[in-house]
Amino acid sequence: MPSSELQRINAFLSAFARRQAERIVDLPGGFAVYDDAFAHSRANNQVIIDTAVDSEALPTIAEEALGHLPHRLISVLDNEVGMASAEPLIRAGYTHSTYLVMLHAGTVPAGRPADEVALDAIRTPLTRRWQGILPDVGNEVIRHLVDRREARRRGADVVRFIGARTQEGEVASWADLYMDLATGVAQIEDLITSEAHLRCGYADAVLTTALRLAVEEDCGVRFLTADATDWPRHWYERRGFSVIGHSHCFERG
Repeated sequence: MPSSELQRINAFLSAFARRQAERIVDLPGGFAVYDDAFAHSRANNQVIIDTAVDSEALPTIAEEALGHLPHRLISVLDNEVGMASAEPLIRAGYTHSTYLVMLHAGTVPAGRPADEVALDAIRTPLTRRWQGILPDVGNEVIRHLVDRREARRRGADVVRFIGARTQEGEVASWADLYMDLATGVAQIEDLITSEAHLRCGYADAVLTTALRLAVEEDCGVRFLTADATDWPRHWYERRGFSVIGHSHCFERG
């Protein structure tokens, strides 16, 4: 059985996706979310599976929901359902990624303070970061990936953008903080540092500030997700996060 914290986290993730979406279609085992304003953003146009589902039927379910799009993205919140879905989805041409659900426990680590910032303050460095990650895509795709953060304001009771600035005032590192005050759940999402400011402590400042804000709002469940195969998971572990669960993403196109 998943831990009570993991159950609360998965319920939060499901509710966030529903609240953020421009429109929703309920499906067997979950739902599809759509946002035509950000058609190039896979995260805003995907299938989310949050309960048990016939894994053999999942490729067909996804095709019916996403067949009008050039991409396919399926997020499966439950680990057992995700593992069972892997074989039929891989047969259908999907790639499979595993993500760690990491819970913060203990005291908030020390670090330089960061501040809440407006989306406009991170628009330029975020655009540069996406251009570095996806050098071959057009300007419209980059714009959707940057501006989709605005839609995230709908996803939770409290949505804040946290940024750490250089002495010159440039935002060097940033992240989202989402909080559901009724359930005491807080998520830190998309912690990113500009290439020019890596290994200067700015990410620590952002993470510390986000955790402090969550504690101040009595959010006893503070979590983030991290790629199971990438190095940031170890960075988060050194800062008080531990793995309590797994989710799965399947992509095609």
